[in-house]
Amino acid sequence: MIERIFLVMTREFVATVGRRAFLIGVVVMPALGLVLLSQLPRLLTSHGPQVSGEVALIDPTGRIGPQLRHALDPVVIAQRRATARRTGPGAAGAPAAPAPGAAVGPIPLLSVVPRQDPGLDAGKDWLRASADVLPRHLALVVVHPDAVVRRSGQADYGSYDLYVTPRVDQDTESTLREAMREALVAGRLASGGIDPAAVETMLSVASPDTITVAAEGERSGQNLARALPFICGLLLFIGVFVGGQTLLAITVEEKSSRVMEVLLAAVSPLELMWGKLLAQLGVGLLTMAIYVGMGLFALLQLSMAGLVQPGLILQLLAFYLVTYLVFGALMLAIGAAISNISDAQSMMGPVMMLMLIPYVLTPVFGRQPNAPLTVTLSFIPPFNSFAMLARLASGTPPPLWQATLSLAAGVVVAAATVWFAAKVFRVGLLMHGKPPSFATLIKWARMA
Repeated sequence: MIERIFLVMTREFVATVGRRAFLIGVVVMPALGLVLLSQLPRLLTSHGPQVSGEVALIDPTGRIGPQLRHALDPVVIAQRRATARRTGPGAAGAPAAPAPGAAVGPIPLLSVVPRQDPGLDAGKDWLRASADVLPRHLALVVVHPDAVVRRSGQADYGSYDLYVTPRVDQDTESTLREAMREALVAGRLASGGIDPAAVETMLSVASPDTITVAAEGERSGQNLARALPFICGLLLFIGVFVGGQTLLAITVEEKSSRVMEVLLAAVSPLELMWGKLLAQLGVGLLTMAIYVGMGLFALLQLSMAGLVQPGLILQLLAFYLVTYLVFGALMLAIGAAISNISDAQSMMGPVMMLMLIPYVLTPVFGRQPNAPLTVTLSFIPPFNSFAMLARLASGTPPPLWQATLSLAAGVVVAAATVWFAAKVFRVGLLMHGKPPSFATLIKWARMA
């Protein structure tokens, strides 16, 4: 019996992993991802050429020119970027958050050219002449008359208008906006008799790393660590979904083409079922191994491999095994009960919801690992695998006895589901015609 199960398992595994769709979706795409990740540090440090040119300034207040020249000094720009990296965008004392991916290239060399003629059209003509002169005319800044001193009766200050040429990239524009913000704030403080340097010193607060203190030691909190619960849930979902969907499709295909009848002449229904179930279990494990390997490689590239503990990978595999047996057995039972893949939609709906709901809730489980709802669902299959994995991957993992109890509950439900699927599989293999309901499947399980 074991030998025949092994033969069926080998046949199904080779047939599945040899398909073009599997090779492209599970092997080729992750391989391309690995290549991209290996080049990621180089891509992140590659920038365009350094931008240099003139910025025209129309300043009716007469107070922004010196402040803007100081803010556009290359040394000051470098200090401002270093402060933003230390404190984070939007932190107290940090410059306003630039556009995503901005202000990371070479420091631009920008010189401020005051324009005595306040005419906007003349300033725009100056910009249009940028292609014919050196140094390049890059931008025009028009300061509002009330940008430094508020008008009488007004609660808000004025601002400025910015005009740029197509040569100005996103990094340079963000740098110019940060410099104008600094210049305007300094001008307003100076007009009120306040020292801008003293205010900046008082507002500057460095943002420290969060240190998680636990019985097993201390570790620095990182954003990626907070994403681990969702990543574990995603890997679990992918592994179960790939194996379960393939089980359903292959079973329906073989039944509709009468190949199933030929196979049943050589093996028993139970041997065929176990061979298919174990073959797709291997396919799911291979899929997860590829994605886990790619994730570990990415962490190595980012010097974050210490975030993942070997025990977490073993726990992921254990919960994957029991979750796959539940949903794989149900998919196998549905595939044996129907004769056309289109008939599976109504029966697959409830099964997919049982898998999608806990997967969608995984981020909630990870953010609140010790909430009463999370703790309760971590012992109720099929929610338990996603909830317990999220708790194990969070910063406050549960005691070992809770993980063991959750896994034991999953094993009991998996055994019951496989028993039910075996009964349905034996009866439904040779039946054709109208697809049965769930009540009919329960009746088949009682009959077999």
